[in-house]
Amino acid sequence: MTQPSIDRLSVLLERFRVRAQLFHSGAICGLARFEARSGHGYLHVLRRGRMAVTHAARSGAPRRLELDQPTLLFYPRPLDHAFHNPPREGADFTCAELAFDGGAAHPLVRALPPLLAVPLAVVPGLGGALDLLFAETDQVRCGRRLLADRLFEVVLIQLLRWLLDHPREAGVDPGLIAGLSDPRIARALSAIHERPGDPWTLARMAASAGMSRTVFAATFREAVGRTPADYLADWRIALAQAELARGRPLKALAQELGYANPSALSRAFAQRTGRSAREWLRSAAPGRD
Repeated sequence: MTQPSIDRLSVLLERFRVRAQLFHSGAICGLARFEARSGHGYLHVLRRGRMAVTHAARSGAPRRLELDQPTLLFYPRPLDHAFHNPPREGADFTCAELAFDGGAAHPLVRALPPLLAVPLAVVPGLGGALDLLFAETDQVRCGRRLLADRLFEVVLIQLLRWLLDHPREAGVDPGLIAGLSDPRIARALSAIHERPGDPWTLARMAASAGMSRTVFAATFREAVGRTPADYLADWRIALAQAELARGRPLKALAQELGYANPSALSRAFAQRTGRSAREWLRSAAPGRD
């Protein structure tokens, strides 16, 4: 597939950050359980060995998955899981917890399956980042944990790059990742992500993709699973939610998100979320007035 000459990830991850925190490096023997936490996921790197990972029924992930080669296990949303290893010769893991800005509303969390298990060998460019990560986790040095956290974020970006180029191989359903994987649709999505306040019409979106309006609308819906207008509205409201959580008032956001006035944004917010901005903020940050 020809790659679009645009940066499909930077704006997305600048507006909705993902932070990694190292919490384990080394062998895991016997049974190890990892509990779901709201707004958090996991990124595990199986360095060597073999093991099985299990999930609850109807979780969206396989009940039991056998691993026998170095693998990345990426959980983009809260999901209980357990590792089963030989009691004496456990598999060697490096593990980080991931915190997603916006929790379940983070665009990547909404777009990805509950679990991605990707062999290290299929992700180009991953070796250098992992070599640095393992060098840091294998010995105690000043700044070890902080540097390991940042390196885990590099590994995650490398994995996301691979997903954008191989959505079918990764088993990604229609959504944001599938849309960004189409060079033409990616141009429109990236423009919307970067300039959400622009007066976007179907004709303008189609022009940014270099397509006719009819072909663009049909292709967009097939790839993303929503109409361009619905995606634009959801993106703007997701940005409003992120800014509200950071303490900005709704009235300061209307113009930069493409609404004529705060009342228009307030109505759109309630329409998309089912709650007023004040009600949503109370539920997102309990105890905050």
